Amino acid sequence: MANAASGMAVDDECKLKFLELKSKRNYRFIIFKIEEQQVIVDKVGGPSESYEDFTNSLPLDECRYAVFDFDFITDENCQKSKIFFIAWSPDTSKVRAKMVYASSKDRFKRELDGIQVELQATDPSEMSLDIVKARAI
Repeated sequence: MANAASGMAVDDECKLKFLELKSKRNYRFIIFKIEEQQVIVDKVGGPSESYEDFTNSLPLDECRYAVFDFDFITDENCQKSKIFFIAWSPDTSKVRAKMVYASSKDRFKRELDGIQVELQATDPSEMSLDIVKARAI
């Protein structure tokens, strides 16, 4: 299961929780972290949590992967939702961690079937709600 390039395994819980977010909408967001050569679930946010709750859940000085189920209304007044994959890699995190997260990102993202938009952020301003809205439409 581990990727030869990064040696990273993906815990089954990551895929299960993502499927629940995608099909049952049990969660608003899921935050993942790499621990001991494996991607694991770090935190989940309930369906009533906001985008602000999500961004406040990301550590300021550590990398994370996250998925966020973003609900929005189109110009035609249609209710829609898109699943965002966010690679959070703050400038203040360790260089080694940034390298590990960067090298494992594509493989991990492939495990989560149904991602519609990807964002890379090194600073909270790069994933502001305005940017997310603009990317969703």
